[in-house]
Amino acid sequence: MFKSLLLVASLGLGSAASAQEFKTYTTDEPFDDVAFAVESAILSAGLVIDHVSHTGEMLERTRADMGSDKVLFLAADVYEFCSASVSRQVMEADPLNFHFCPYAIRVYEQPESAGTVTVSHQVYDGSMAPVQALLESIVNDALGLD
Repeated sequence: MFKSLLLVASLGLGSAASAQEFKTYTTDEPFDDVAFAVESAILSAGLVIDHVSHTGEMLERTRADMGSDKVLFLAADVYEFCSASVSRQVMEADPLNFHFCPYAIRVYEQPESAGTVTVSHQVYDGSMAPVQALLESIVNDALGLD
C-alpha cells in the first residue's frame, strides 16, 4: 500500500513543480501595508483565511541551523483560503479540482529587490477559470488596480 502511494506521490512532484505558472504583481508599497491589504481584500470578499504561512520568518529563523548565510526573503507570507461558491462551481465541472483548494496568494520581498514587494498567485485556466478570476479580483482590490 505505502509503496504504491509513495510512487504516485513522487511521480507527481516533478511534473507539478515544473508545470506551475504564477502571475505576479509588484508595488513599491511597504511589505506590511501590502500584506494587510491582501488580507483585507480576502476578508472583504467574504472569505475566511484558513492559514497564513510566515514562510520568510521560518526560513530566516532556521537559516543558521541549515548551515546557510543566505537571506532569501526580507519578508514572505502565504495566505490560504477557499470560496464555497467558487469551489463548488469548479468542482462540479471536475471533482478533481479539489486538488487545488485551498487557493493561495503570496506576498514577498527579496533582498536583491528591496523596496519592491511582489504579490503572486498560481495561474488557472479551463474549468479553474473562476478561481483565476477570484484571485485576480482579490489582488486587484488589494493593490488598488480596479
